[in-house]
Amino acid sequence: MSEPLILHPNRDADACVIWLHGLGADCYDFQPVAQMLQQRLHTTRFVLPQAPTQPVTINGGYAMPSWYDILAMSPARAINHDQLEASAQQIISLIEAQRDSGIDPSRIILAGFSQGGAVVLHTAFLRWQFALGGVMALSTYAPTFNSELALSADKLQLPVLCLHGVYDDIVLPAMGRAAHDFLQSAGVNVQWREYPMGHEVINEEIRDIALWLEKRLSQ
Repeated sequence: MSEPLILHPNRDADACVIWLHGLGADCYDFQPVAQMLQQRLHTTRFVLPQAPTQPVTINGGYAMPSWYDILAMSPARAINHDQLEASAQQIISLIEAQRDSGIDPSRIILAGFSQGGAVVLHTAFLRWQFALGGVMALSTYAPTFNSELALSADKLQLPVLCLHGVYDDIVLPAMGRAAHDFLQSAGVNVQWREYPMGHEVINEEIRDIALWLEKRLSQ
């Protein structure tokens, strides 16, 4: 596992955001956003992990940073579940490292964009068995949510923020909305925000993220 990019606050850290990049990007992708947010979250550490470089079937088998292989695009994403599980375990190791450094898991937020968001949703709701501070799902979907999935009581208390662009033609808004609707129907404390954008991040969205994080992490 590659070492993550870690952005330490100027003060002692008592909270952490673990933020996953999307397909074909790298751990530096959200560094400017994290640095901007740290100006308001003075005791929050940001951990930006790096996906392994591996072949991606839908891109002609070209090797690129990816949390898992995508085998087909429709009717729904067909993915390599073993690679998804390996990525989830990577994130669990990062959560445990932050916990062992003294940060309460209830003050650890998981965030992810696109494919990284799918890993975050899978990890938070299907693999990590303890408390978390919340989940931010940016322009993403949930390939492992299904009608047979039963969420435990502690998962129902997990705050989730889903953000999506109405013009997204990579991960269609309906895919993100389906993940939101699944969580909402299960009774999860989930919010939906949409923006006049494609498969990207814009300033208005970052402002909403900052407010959401401040509500949960500011002392």
